[in-house]
Amino acid sequence: MTAQTDAAQAPDLLYSEAEEDLRSAVRSLLADRADAPTVIAGIESDTPYDLRLWESLAAGIGAAGLLVPEKLGGQGATHREAAVVLEELGRSVAPAPYLTSAVVATEILLALGADDGPVAGLLGELASGRKIAVLALPFATPPAGAAAAMTGTLERTVTGVAEAAAADVLLVPTADGLYAVEAGGDGVAVQPLVPLDLTRPLATVTLTGATGTRLAEAGPAAAAVSKGLLAGAGLLASEQLGLAEWCLTETVRHTRERHQFNRPVGSFQSLKHRMAQLWLEVVSARAAARNAADALATGSPDAPLAVAVAQAYCSRVAVHAAEECVQLHGGIGMTWEHPAHLYLKRAKADSVAYGTAGRHRDAVAELVELPAP
Repeated sequence: MTAQTDAAQAPDLLYSEAEEDLRSAVRSLLADRADAPTVIAGIESDTPYDLRLWESLAAGIGAAGLLVPEKLGGQGATHREAAVVLEELGRSVAPAPYLTSAVVATEILLALGADDGPVAGLLGELASGRKIAVLALPFATPPAGAAAAMTGTLERTVTGVAEAAAADVLLVPTADGLYAVEAGGDGVAVQPLVPLDLTRPLATVTLTGATGTRLAEAGPAAAAVSKGLLAGAGLLASEQLGLAEWCLTETVRHTRERHQFNRPVGSFQSLKHRMAQLWLEVVSARAAARNAADALATGSPDAPLAVAVAQAYCSRVAVHAAEECVQLHGGIGMTWEHPAHLYLKRAKADSVAYGTAGRHRDAVAELVELPAP
């Protein structure tokens, strides 16, 4: 293999100018509409989602349609741009159904490959932000669990469905295929649960006598659901990266400003070592998350491996960064008013979403071809 071929296959881990412009727009919006006091006030209310924020993010910036082709009403961008949005959402832990609707549900519909009919119509509505769709499977379902999900009928109860309370449409996999069910229709009950992470609500979905539109038969549907879950797991790593970066940045800032014995506490050698170690982990997490996003964007055959590596690593880094943030903020980090607890809860919840780190490590072992002894 020539050096030129190797260079062509090398993943692009850097951010383009357009991606940085998108980051600036999303960060500015979230700073204005989803700062820590606003997020905390939202989760204390009965309506954690700010619909005006979602409208601005989805339609105003056009983030909801990044993965959707222009001919179907989207932006025609890639997973790289969607990853940037998720980095910023992770940085602010804003309650927004972006990962579940604009990534997972959208990717499932795109995988069905329809240019017209109900699939194309629903994609257009998701891209515009007029509707939110959620896959009616537990949030912990790994990409490898798609085939097992294609069982049963529309008569079912599913526990732990992320952001089902905000959904207009439920994508329900059955043995007969994939169905689109109106969340507010007859025979559909969505019962909110009390999750660890209050910024991403969970619910139990019960379908009793519900009807829906069949979007695909079981075979194509299973492949599409698997692709959607793979994209969700891969881009979840970018959310975990943004979360970890915020925790590191805020911890460094706090330890510079907090004084003890007439010295900044960040000048103590033991704390320097802890933050330096965390910086190395965050830098490595950025490489893993960007590699997964690039592999998904380019349709690389190594995408499953890139996603598994990213999730196996980024889950641990996000939890570690959040734990260090709470601990190194001292008593301040233990209060409800300080946002550190939001990041710790999101990191813990994300660590089991779309498969645990252990499941993804097992996937790496299966995907990597080890040389014979």
